[in-house]
Amino acid sequence: MATRAIGVHLPWHPALEGRRLTTPDLIAAAVVALIALRAASAALLPVSFDESYFWLWSKNLAWSYYDHPPMIALAIGSGTALFGDTTFGIRFISFLASLVASAAVWRAGTLLLKSAQSGALACLLFNVTLMVAVETMAATPDALVIAASAGLLWAVARLEQSHDARWWLAIGTIVGFALLCKYTGFFLFFGIGLWLLATPQGRGWLRTPWPFAGAVLALAALVPNILWNAAHDWISFKFQFGRVVTGAATFRYLFEFLGSQTALASPFLLVLAVTGLMRASHRTGRAQRLAFAAALIWPALVYFCLHALHDRVQGNWPSFIYPALAIFAASEFDPRRNASWLRFSRMAALPTAFFMLGLVYVQAASPLLALGISDPVARTTAIGIEPVVRDIAELAKKSGAKAIVTAKYGVTGWMRFYLPSTLRIIQINQDERWLSSKRAPLALLNSPLLFVTQHPDKELEAAREHFHSVRPLEELRRSRGGKTIDSFWVYALSGYHGKPAGRMP
Repeated sequence: MATRAIGVHLPWHPALEGRRLTTPDLIAAAVVALIALRAASAALLPVSFDESYFWLWSKNLAWSYYDHPPMIALAIGSGTALFGDTTFGIRFISFLASLVASAAVWRAGTLLLKSAQSGALACLLFNVTLMVAVETMAATPDALVIAASAGLLWAVARLEQSHDARWWLAIGTIVGFALLCKYTGFFLFFGIGLWLLATPQGRGWLRTPWPFAGAVLALAALVPNILWNAAHDWISFKFQFGRVVTGAATFRYLFEFLGSQTALASPFLLVLAVTGLMRASHRTGRAQRLAFAAALIWPALVYFCLHALHDRVQGNWPSFIYPALAIFAASEFDPRRNASWLRFSRMAALPTAFFMLGLVYVQAASPLLALGISDPVARTTAIGIEPVVRDIAELAKKSGAKAIVTAKYGVTGWMRFYLPSTLRIIQINQDERWLSSKRAPLALLNSPLLFVTQHPDKELEAAREHFHSVRPLEELRRSRGGKTIDSFWVYALSGYHGKPAGRMP
């Protein structure tokens, strides 16, 4: 697409006198505004239960954890070393990763689509999706894998442009980084393999040692994680890879998966992205510039569709394909493609995406709708938690409790992050989540304690297994806009029996 000048003059600075804003200038301004909004949200929005959980990992660094490899713990630890144990400190590295991802999508789009305007548009489409706005604002492994995926697109685009084999070392480093962030990084590995086997340009590289050197570099990064798993009964691998195919066949989760991605990408942007993907996948030959972007999507897309026939696919799992989807969506903003449905999708894509994103930001900042338990932002973040933790701290003071006992990692994370540090936290079960943390001493377990739970019907048994007396004290409701989001039930514990149990994150 040719870059088109828009008739807006910039007279406010002598160096800019008479200059006209171009479309990439306006797109860049929109991207900067979206990134600034994301930074403000990262600083102001309370932490989610997953973020508080990963924050606790950062206090006990290891080569792996029950759920994920170590990179998110290292990222949060780096951020809090700079900004303290604050919401922005926790999210700072993820925010930086979103800047890296945006720049990489812009450069990759420019190289692959042969247009600076198309590269800028790909970056805007990438940033305006709900998936990217949410996942790169929060401190989660997905933010880091998204950045790795975007960087991989750019590195392969540079490889194809320059034919400099040394880019394979950068490719191997990026994939190794992704593998240390989340095991979905293997899909980046599989995407490269598909591209090498299925395309003429890929098969040409297979006659050289460079792709294999990159693969060795990528897998070498995972060696410490593998050794940690070997020393811990392969606990992380069993948890993640043990759910590859579970449950009876059903279309319920497939429809749920497709619906969630339609919302997270926005409907018309997804139509454009899928159209671009299908168009690129039907092309062959050495001139097929988007072949690698397609190869990066197909293994994950096929797997998640198959998985959804048996079990739920969480909405964030395919987040790493969004850099490639944004480039495919930008490729369909070609005025030579005149199908009426494509023209309408191009016209509606950005307004719809901005509208959906705006609703989420408004709901996050101040409830547009008092949805209570149905509010996804309030439910997953600690909105309204301050009155609850104040009441818990007061109950602990009145009862002389020396620690708070929990039975769910999300509650553990929130209690540790928001309660005074003088109150210790003990998760009485799920030791596998806290292998790097100390066991609770018997003296502490025999002191007055409070048990805090969101699900007494499911979790009281964990307390009764170790304490003779489990006495209800109070139900504390977390609310927003006058509507209850959820409740925390508080019990007094006494009469500990048996060997020491539980760990103190």
